[in-house]
Amino acid sequence: MQRRNLIKLGAAAATGITLAGVPLHLLAAGKRGGVINAVVQPEPPGLMLGITQNGPAALVASNIYEGLLRYDDKINPMPALATSWTVNKEGTVFTFKLKPGVTWHDGKPFTSADVVFSADVFLRKTHARLRNNLAAVESIKAIDPLTVEFKLKYPFAPFLYIFDAAGMPMVPKHIYDGTDFLTNPANAKPIGTGPFQFKEWVKGSYIHLVANDKYHVKDQPMVESVYFHVIPDAGARAAAFESGKIDLVPGGAVEYFDVQRLAKLPGCAVTTKGWEFFAPQSWIWVNNRKAPMNNVKFRQALMHAIDREALCKVAWQGFAKPATGPFNSSVKFYSADVPKYPRSIDTAKKLLTEAGYKGETIRLLPIPYGETWNRSAEIVRQNLLQAGLKIEMSATDVAGWNQKLNDWDYDLAFTFLYQYGDPALGVARNYTSGNIAKGSPFNNVEGYENPKVDALFDSGAKEVDPEKRKAIYLEVQKILLEDVPVAWLYEINFPTLYRTKVKDFISSGVGLNDSLGGASVS
Repeated sequence: MQRRNLIKLGAAAATGITLAGVPLHLLAAGKRGGVINAVVQPEPPGLMLGITQNGPAALVASNIYEGLLRYDDKINPMPALATSWTVNKEGTVFTFKLKPGVTWHDGKPFTSADVVFSADVFLRKTHARLRNNLAAVESIKAIDPLTVEFKLKYPFAPFLYIFDAAGMPMVPKHIYDGTDFLTNPANAKPIGTGPFQFKEWVKGSYIHLVANDKYHVKDQPMVESVYFHVIPDAGARAAAFESGKIDLVPGGAVEYFDVQRLAKLPGCAVTTKGWEFFAPQSWIWVNNRKAPMNNVKFRQALMHAIDREALCKVAWQGFAKPATGPFNSSVKFYSADVPKYPRSIDTAKKLLTEAGYKGETIRLLPIPYGETWNRSAEIVRQNLLQAGLKIEMSATDVAGWNQKLNDWDYDLAFTFLYQYGDPALGVARNYTSGNIAKGSPFNNVEGYENPKVDALFDSGAKEVDPEKRKAIYLEVQKILLEDVPVAWLYEINFPTLYRTKVKDFISSGVGLNDSLGGASVS
């Protein structure tokens, strides 16, 4: 199969055209030092980052759009479109100074009016995650053309962590004000302030971005253009990297059993950096609404039955580590000082007996994201069979998986979610009773309710003292690990494959979903 793909690549080279339809002379062009060829998988539904926020859209469009802040690998805020910020002692007024001289890609100036419009008008309508994060905001005001004030109704401790490009992208007021945001023609040719401008999108083939000659960061961008290639088959993506056609392969775009082999090719390497902000965490949704899943001993039995070490080593080829509970270890206030669930089939069987399990069939819904996830589901199925559970695999496609979770039509179901650096942003949503609502696969899908947990998460979000927040979140972790609303599996360390000729392509804790402005090709 690889040989056939390489022959195709050779034939394409003979005609001067790549498989993605890009003329070969363009791949070698670039007065700034060349071109970067990356994979985007799957093809994004759109590039207007204020409307489409999924991973593939952010991968491409975070080069076009920017936020007020960026974040380092310790999740500390760094300047972006804002150069500095201040907070009052009560933690309720945040004042941002904007960078002077910034222009949109069409040459219009970027000002505080754009910030107010983006956050208070556009994104409140189009960006569900940000809308929730802005619940504490009373007002957003332009103090002067380069100063913006966010006034909160009450303290919201992680407020400074919602200003990344995907979390709060700045959109041009002069283009969108007074229009239908969803049908505005600019959505097809997005205009931002970022280091790259939209050039062309050949559907099913590639997205081409070119350098923004008037970018506000000195000496950036350092390459002339970036191509994001759409290659639907994982084997073909691996072959494209192996052949030299592709320089960057984001985590999850090739199967994990291929990663180590490809990383050993001459001039190639792999890194897991750049996921610190997202902190991907995987678990099994356990439907708390129905027997026997509504029994805590049944749920504890699942934790003792599942071999998380084997999942990480076998299915994930070492690019994952066992989760110790609801918080990814990269998330603020994570603690390992919590109840543990060592693997023990005997303990699992004992707990199942105490739970009154009588051999009912339990449906297990895998996540349909490729072979690694299929292997994970099979390992878990074998683990649960060993513990005495009767398991029926109910595999489906991505749309079906989403629909079943949206409708709560499952017993056990695989998932993974981002936790965005702070428990108030990416953890609370999965365990607080106020987030129980049909129609989303990303909220409190399991239906867990505990008033004390609700109160602790509410207090943790509003408390500004870090030590007090630490104590609150330690308590909530301990309660959740006793109640086991879901079965935690592993922290995912998504590997990025790259050619060593590409330098500095990861410059923050947001990784490839930040921008390639500082990247260069040697």
